[in-house]
Amino acid sequence: MAEEERKIIPSIIKENILELLKEEKRIDGRKLFEFRKLRIIPGPIEKAEGSALVLLGNTKVLVGVKMSLGKPFPDTPNEGVLVVNAEFQPVASPYWELGPNEYAIELARVVDRAIRSSGMVALDELVIHPGELCWVINVDIYPIDDNGNLIDTALIGAVAALLTTRVPEIDFSSGKPQLKREEGKPLPIRDIPISCTFAKIGEQMVLDPNKQEECLMSARLTIAVNSANEICTIQKMKGGGFTIDDIIRAKDITIQKAKDLRREIQKQVAEKARGEEIWKEIREVLTS
Repeated sequence: MAEEERKIIPSIIKENILELLKEEKRIDGRKLFEFRKLRIIPGPIEKAEGSALVLLGNTKVLVGVKMSLGKPFPDTPNEGVLVVNAEFQPVASPYWELGPNEYAIELARVVDRAIRSSGMVALDELVIHPGELCWVINVDIYPIDDNGNLIDTALIGAVAALLTTRVPEIDFSSGKPQLKREEGKPLPIRDIPISCTFAKIGEQMVLDPNKQEECLMSARLTIAVNSANEICTIQKMKGGGFTIDDIIRAKDITIQKAKDLRREIQKQVAEKARGEEIWKEIREVLTS
């Protein structure tokens, strides 16, 4: 995190956060290992094959999925292709600028690893002609309001968007493949990865840090697991450290939280709004 971001927290608030943490309390009233309220609006982008707008507390992330035809990678000729990209726009934070962003690259890689390592998408079912033609899944992540813990919010968004994705039908009658985007079938899904991100602030560790807490953290740890409670990915950031006991505790908490969070994602995605209902929800979200 850029050093200038630390300056957004007045000294009195910093002291308040640190004093509360000594008593195992947090400035927003949550318990140490409690997520903020989660809200998912599935399918807000009409022209995408899948999409989701996710709110974790006041952190907002929009994710879109686009399906296209391409060539398999040479080392995986019998699999489709998954590409995850994250773009950080200045509108989401006064401390972001246009152009390459290290945090955006890290976020995209963590989300990519969690999806890929969990085997969430059955890529072997997305090959049309081995070594020659396959489906390419482009997952694009757009944070629109950074209030902390973008990684977990982005992974939830990517998972929700993929759960809503439909693979277009292909018409080969003209000699060249033509996509019928208005028709299609659900993307083949085999798992749902869940991540939990922890911040180390002083001697205390907290789950789902908000922006104020991120400004004070010395280190950040993200752990993602699949539905079998197997670790898909681990990512540690910043110069501070976590003890072995911290890491074991974080792993146990991730496994504990994953089941309920996975169920909540599926529940909210299943309650997909249509037409004007979606825009009414989005207007409420963006004006709240």
